Amino acid sequence: MKFQVLSSELLSHLTSISRVLNSKNAIPILDNFLFNIETDKLVITASDGDTTMVTSVALQSVEGTGALVVSPKNLLEPLKEMPQQEISVEVDEENLEIFVTYESGKFNFIAGDAKDYPVQKPLNSDAQTFTLPAQTLLAGIQNTFFATADDDLRPVMNGIFFDIREDQLIFVASDSKKLVRLINKAVKPGFTANFILPKKPANILKNVIAKDAADATVTFDSKSARITVGDYSVSCRLIDGRFPRYESVIPKNNVNKVTIERQTLINVLRRVAVFANAATNQVKFDLTNDLITVSAQDIDFSVSATERVSCSYSGVAMAIGFRASFLVEILNTITSAEVEIQLSDHARAALIVPIDNNEEEDLLMLIMPMMLTDF
Repeated sequence: MKFQVLSSELLSHLTSISRVLNSKNAIPILDNFLFNIETDKLVITASDGDTTMVTSVALQSVEGTGALVVSPKNLLEPLKEMPQQEISVEVDEENLEIFVTYESGKFNFIAGDAKDYPVQKPLNSDAQTFTLPAQTLLAGIQNTFFATADDDLRPVMNGIFFDIREDQLIFVASDSKKLVRLINKAVKPGFTANFILPKKPANILKNVIAKDAADATVTFDSKSARITVGDYSVSCRLIDGRFPRYESVIPKNNVNKVTIERQTLINVLRRVAVFANAATNQVKFDLTNDLITVSAQDIDFSVSATERVSCSYSGVAMAIGFRASFLVEILNTITSAEVEIQLSDHARAALIVPIDNNEEEDLLMLIMPMMLTDF
């Protein structure tokens, strides 16, 4: 077997797909890539047992077809240090020795037998499918990923909830301290269902969806899902369990509303939070007419900070505490120049929404307040 391929193309696909690999696998062969050489392309597979990613690379020329297992160290690492050029890869089918030839040199190594590589199980016959713009999928993951949990006791919180309605798609994530809900009204799957996408495949998708990608196809059954975007297909085992009723924790009738410039508030929080207690990272908001006074202190080290920031606020005077790092995460995820913070009282969750919400999207972020201490 022999084929020619652009080094940059092969490197790009290997780098993307290598994110699936674990440093330690229960099945040693999963430490490697699976190469399937076809008549016009190279199909590459990487898996950790729960998540599998498949991609294909166009080949310049091909002689023979077949499959083999390749170590990332032997191919990916040399390609990282190689300038863009066409390379030739030749496989001795008797001993599976691979010879890689490039403009100024060559290297060789022994591949593995592909027959021992686990076969990916197909989805059930009752699997459901819908298509959405790739950028919609990317926005759903980017806006919710940071709010996912790392909770061994409640694994259902460790992923992104896809709440599929006939006329809309809702992305939800929560770690019980913060929650994100993104409704996209342009996607109309035509059926009702839901599943929880684990963090690892979500993060992989976040990194491989290109800005010029067109559509994404999502196919899933009760246990697994496959998401295909461009040259990449990610399959994974879904998180088993029932996601909490997220709508019930979103407070209604939030009559106290603050409109403020997002980046200004981020900068204030970063300055003031330097003086917050290291364990709580708590900042206090004192809300009065068109003014927020942000303060923090650590009585153990006798340090404190206070800063005033203008806003639009006409609600009741109120003092409320937040974890600064959570608030900055939320504000950094929102892209709108201004945000609205909606409050009912100091003990209930605050809602943060962008002022410039897309007509087809409804983005809402929730943060739980903290009991004020040391103030």
